[in-house]
Amino acid sequence: MSVEAGVGAQPAEAAPPGTPGAADPGARGLGLVPAPVLMLIGMVSTQLGAAFAKQMFGTVGPAVMTVLRLGFAAAALLLWWRPSFRLERRTALAVAGLGITIAGMNMCFYLAMARLPVGVALTIGMSGPLMVAALSSRRGRDRMWTLLAGAGIALLGWQGGATGLAGLLISAACAVFWGAYVPLSARVGAQLPGGGGLALAMLFGTLCALPFGLAEGGSVLGHPWALAFGFGVAMLSSLVPYTCEMETLRRVPALVFGVLLSLEPAIGALVALIVLGETLSAGQVLGLASVVVASIGVIRGTRATT
Repeated sequence: MSVEAGVGAQPAEAAPPGTPGAADPGARGLGLVPAPVLMLIGMVSTQLGAAFAKQMFGTVGPAVMTVLRLGFAAAALLLWWRPSFRLERRTALAVAGLGITIAGMNMCFYLAMARLPVGVALTIGMSGPLMVAALSSRRGRDRMWTLLAGAGIALLGWQGGATGLAGLLISAACAVFWGAYVPLSARVGAQLPGGGGLALAMLFGTLCALPFGLAEGGSVLGHPWALAFGFGVAMLSSLVPYTCEMETLRRVPALVFGVLLSLEPAIGALVALIVLGETLSAGQVLGLASVVVASIGVIRGTRATT
């Protein structure tokens, strides 16, 4: 899932000219594509971006890749939404909090990917929002889904040795950031409707990640080939899925959107298999399936009570 969906999911807002929600030929063209197909395109694009990023970790490290992805995504969104930089103190603090969360989430995800298969790192990371939704529910059945997800994560997580343990701990940190992203994105979206708040948060997140990128390999940030590759990853991981998710959210109920999104770990594992040749054990496949089923169960349960 692109990190933009949580804030950008404001279907009632008028979109700027030329954006997916505006009445232009591009929007009409997207309208011809079935919503599930659009969602699939967005998820595949996100996971292709992750797989291509991992391919370059030997040359462009995870921290540098985080800076490039967030930086180019922030630039695109700032040009797209053209938000004002004049913010009230309360709004500025919310944007800063979201920016820190986005930086931590992406940095931890890339660091985990360097140590674990993409499908494993993604599944554990996405368990953060799942746990937040389940634990905030008063339904006993939703608490049972958390147990299923926990069992799935246990099957996924252990790779053996220090590398596997480090990857598991970093993925858990990613899950914490991802879980915090959900309420923070809702708060920023309420105070700054549209994508302007997200654009500012992405910019702040880039500044937060920049010292780590400079420490890891600051000289790489000036190479044209690295910038070009980072731009491609940013478009695949951010702009394309953001466009697809925005259009999908305008056309399907939130429940359907959530169920479709729950399939992303499986798609990530499949893309990693094709692009990177990563395979999962039978236990890891079972763990991934457990988290996907738990996600669908929580989504159906929480939507039924709202």
